[in-house]
Amino acid sequence: MGKPTGFIEFVREIPTDRPPLERIKNWDEFHEHLPEERLKNQGARCMDCGTPFCHTGTVISNMASGCPINNLIPEWNDLVYRGLWREALERLHKTNNFPEFTGRVCPAPCEGSCVLGINNPPVTIKNIEQTIVDHGWQNGWIQPEPPEKRTGKKVAVIGSGPAGLCAAAQLNKAGHWVTVLERADRPGGLLTYGIPNMKLEKEQVVMRRVKLLEEEGIKFVCNTEVGKDLPAESLLKDFDAVVLCTGSTRPRDLPIEGRDLKGIHFAMDFLTANTQAVMDPSLNDQVISAREQDVVVIGGGDTGTDCVGTSIRHNCKSLVQLEIMPKPPEERAASNPWPEWPKVYRLDYGQEEAAAVFGDDPRGYLTMTTKFEGDENGHVKALHTVEVNWQKDEQGRFTPVHVTGSEKVIPAQLVLLAMGFLGPEQPLLDSLKLDLDPRGNVKAEHENYTTSIPGVFAAGDCRRGQSLVVWAFNEGRGAARECDRYLMGHTDLP
Repeated sequence: MGKPTGFIEFVREIPTDRPPLERIKNWDEFHEHLPEERLKNQGARCMDCGTPFCHTGTVISNMASGCPINNLIPEWNDLVYRGLWREALERLHKTNNFPEFTGRVCPAPCEGSCVLGINNPPVTIKNIEQTIVDHGWQNGWIQPEPPEKRTGKKVAVIGSGPAGLCAAAQLNKAGHWVTVLERADRPGGLLTYGIPNMKLEKEQVVMRRVKLLEEEGIKFVCNTEVGKDLPAESLLKDFDAVVLCTGSTRPRDLPIEGRDLKGIHFAMDFLTANTQAVMDPSLNDQVISAREQDVVVIGGGDTGTDCVGTSIRHNCKSLVQLEIMPKPPEERAASNPWPEWPKVYRLDYGQEEAAAVFGDDPRGYLTMTTKFEGDENGHVKALHTVEVNWQKDEQGRFTPVHVTGSEKVIPAQLVLLAMGFLGPEQPLLDSLKLDLDPRGNVKAEHENYTTSIPGVFAAGDCRRGQSLVVWAFNEGRGAARECDRYLMGHTDLP
């Protein structure tokens, strides 16, 4: 703790983003860094409290509280305050394989459980984390570190999203030969195609790390869907172990009248095509475009926000985002105490941009879509909605009840469904004949990750369901540890 009175002397400060009306003109990242001296002051705000909840990594009320990968936050905050950037990077890399990803896209449950945050704005942990790793890349401190010895064991990792990359990186460190199989044309999974470029830059951030992993000895095989292009059974013969990190990619649908109309798309189809076109402009004619369209995004969360930000960059005609849940309060409710994740109203980047263009937050709360209306060409032209109240049914479960007289018709030529995901796609799991849990996820206990087939492990969203990138990191690292133990009889992986 470099400055015991830092949390009293300095106020929370985060860098100013590029103005919304400026940044929507391109797909570039818009977050800036604070000058070094001011960032040191932010590191000095860390209290080095006796029980640092920021890195506990627990689950309270079904939400992350503290860092799921147990980042050593007070340690690298102090090192930043003292100007010891390389040492801070070393501490950061002890728990986090890819801090340049979490520093950009993690919602920062660490800040939600910061002890200072009980009665003051919390420490700017996320911004400090990103700055540390960006310093590392800029100064050439992050270099390939292939293992000194190889075990001769071969491991297949299915899926190259955040869980798959972490599992591959850790298993490679243990000396195993790792092959990552990815059905898309580029590695990265959700990091590449599920998150827009302005939020996580692809070539300069994601592919830079993938290239380093290749230089460390990891083999990436793209355009290969296991169970389709490659028989799943062959993996069990050709590899000593398999780690499934396929994600939770079955989108939740909205099966109401008019769902088969043209112009209604799942959010990930919209986001993926647009990111592919950003990386390869020759694919622009394949993009689902929001240009000059009345756009309605159904659903919230990060995916809904990314649809909003992408549609704004297309120069959409109008934009509405519908959420079935109530608007969060401005401040923590009594039923949402620290160190739970604070469920409060936030204006995320997409809604901030929509407000700059159209004058207000585009979100409408407590609203349900009842049917889609089409034109004479079979294309959607409007949504019919109704407001709802949440009430308990006879079994004591909260259900949405229509508010009489609240019906509306909203014009829309493009509808994006961003209502979450139901679990992993089943063909691969069925071909392996894996046991599934009641939700359709791969059955494997947390901290164990062993499936019903010896030598086959599961991690990330395909095991736990849709979750945060940082939980995928936790699981990928954990599955690698247990896979290494299975292969070698013991493990030194954390």
